[in-house]
Amino acid sequence: MTTTKTATRDGIVISALRARSSFGKLLNRVDKESRSLVIEKRGTPRAILLSIRDYVRLAAPEPEVLRAIGEESRRKGTASLSSRQIDRIVKAARRGKKALRKSSAKK
Repeated sequence: MTTTKTATRDGIVISALRARSSFGKLLNRVDKESRSLVIEKRGTPRAILLSIRDYVRLAAPEPEVLRAIGEESRRKGTASLSSRQIDRIVKAARRGKKALRKSSAKK
């Protein structure tokens, strides 16, 4: 696609007319390449087209604690667990705690 007018470090600058005429292709490009598109009208930047992932990352940055948990999860190999596997682990842990409480209550 030859929609490039000017390339910047992180994005591409295109005219509003070109953006309008090939909007569907631009949406696909932004999603696949994870790059933003700066849309300008008469040489003046007017808008930026971002992928939804980039928007969410900018609008609600990941808190440091979640980032640390994610890194630990990748190190331990638990990052690829399915929801069912996680549910089974949680249920087993709860059963273990419940059994521990019952045995300590009998003493």
